[in-house]
Amino acid sequence: MIAIIDYGVGNLFSLRSSFAAIGEEAIVTNDETVLDRADHIILPGVGAFGDAVRKLRESGMDREVLKQAASGKPVLGICVGMQLLFDKDYEYGEYDGLGLVPGEVRAISEYIDRDLKIPHIGWNALRLTGSSPLFDGIIDGDHVYFVHSYAAFGCEAYTTAVTEYSCTLTAAVQNGNVYGTQFHPEKSGNTGLRILKNFCGI
Repeated sequence: MIAIIDYGVGNLFSLRSSFAAIGEEAIVTNDETVLDRADHIILPGVGAFGDAVRKLRESGMDREVLKQAASGKPVLGICVGMQLLFDKDYEYGEYDGLGLVPGEVRAISEYIDRDLKIPHIGWNALRLTGSSPLFDGIIDGDHVYFVHSYAAFGCEAYTTAVTEYSCTLTAAVQNGNVYGTQFHPEKSGNTGLRILKNFCGI
């Protein structure tokens, strides 16, 4: 069973529907006993980092994510959920993340060409940069769906896929049993469903 953590943000029910489409049971929950029983944990997220991390901590789900990750259970952060995994974020201030993946989250406006639109919205090709079970059956050039104005930097040793938006941006990371995708697998068609299926097989 997959547990999708409900802490007040995130595209929870679209995500649950994607798991149903691949024949996997997923439950949206903030119940610690359900999380303990789950085989896999999803940390979703949309919107601003500061609001997301505040809600995560107020709900007590920050401690739960750390506990589940420490147990060795596969944990997948999606979009802002991935950004929460890092040490620091600099979106409208400076915030501490969960520290599960070394690196920091910064505005892509500092790096991309000035004539490009922000947020970066739409389908972009993946380039795989490391070996990860998340990408079994996925090849360079497969497209996934992004919606973001911030991205992870300083995490090259943990980066498993990148995308190009006038510069190289982190698309996915892995640190042991902790995984993250900046893109939305649940909005990425058959490629995204394959990635979610791969996660369930870890």
